[in-house]
Amino acid sequence: MESIAPLWLWIVFVVFVVAALFVDFVVLKKQGAQEVSVKQAINWSLVWVGLSFVFNVLFWFAIKDTTGSSAIANEKSLEFLTGYLIEKSLAVDNIFVFLLIFTYFAVPAAYQKRVLMIGIVGAIVLRTVMILVGGWLISQFHWVLYVFGAFLVLTGLKMWWAAGQEPSLEDNPALKLLRKVLPVSKNFDGEKFWTVENGKRIATPLFMVICLVGLTDVIFAVDSIPAIFAITKDPFIVLTSNVFAILGLRAMFFLLQAAASRFHLLNYGLAVILVFIGSKMLLIDVFKIPVAVSLGVVLSILAITMIWSSKTAPNT
Repeated sequence: MESIAPLWLWIVFVVFVVAALFVDFVVLKKQGAQEVSVKQAINWSLVWVGLSFVFNVLFWFAIKDTTGSSAIANEKSLEFLTGYLIEKSLAVDNIFVFLLIFTYFAVPAAYQKRVLMIGIVGAIVLRTVMILVGGWLISQFHWVLYVFGAFLVLTGLKMWWAAGQEPSLEDNPALKLLRKVLPVSKNFDGEKFWTVENGKRIATPLFMVICLVGLTDVIFAVDSIPAIFAITKDPFIVLTSNVFAILGLRAMFFLLQAAASRFHLLNYGLAVILVFIGSKMLLIDVFKIPVAVSLGVVLSILAITMIWSSKTAPNT
């Protein structure tokens, strides 16, 4: 698994992610258990998106310096941007599932941000491992691309079929298993995952929530990681675009939470994107769709879906 990125840029990326998580945790600790306002969510979302673009500019200069070619730098930075946009788009569907989980367990708004923060750290670790494994598989077995492509097409078709249905956690097998294995308190105990009742240490509903959030991360990583391998095989671009999309997940959650009803048709757009990306992967040895075209298609699908959603949004 070779990458065009120089070693120093890998180090800068790791240091940046560690610093960003540290700052986020410090801010989270100082704020304590309190609800995140829409204004705060917008500000933090803009910060994370801005930092992603700053990193992409740094990436462009690093590739330009390493290769001496502006054309290669343009191509690689465009791959990062396309991958980032795809991962950010798919994260929206992830957020809707988080909303379902929080609503089902009636998680107080003040406790939600800690769960999301832990989920983000878990997602970064999980995706790093999956990206390295996926990159190795593709480098050793080219046919894996066809497996990924077929999987994305089937996932997109399944998402389209399920988009109009009312989601529910009642029949979730993971939730049923957790309830059988662990005794769970009926009430929350602040932000604690464990509490003591009748002299016994048992899980709180918040622990159940963090387990389901972790499971959701696994499921969506299986979808999103193959999608970005259709754009680029460079492990650095795959990893960085994934991580930067995830870093802004907490702020984006609270932003979309306030406007969830206005994006009620977005899953249809995400389904089309998955089918397109899967088809692109299946056709890779027949016809290679340029990255700029992929970016344009993804942007167009998102724009059409969001406009369509806003025009047909239910009155509130």
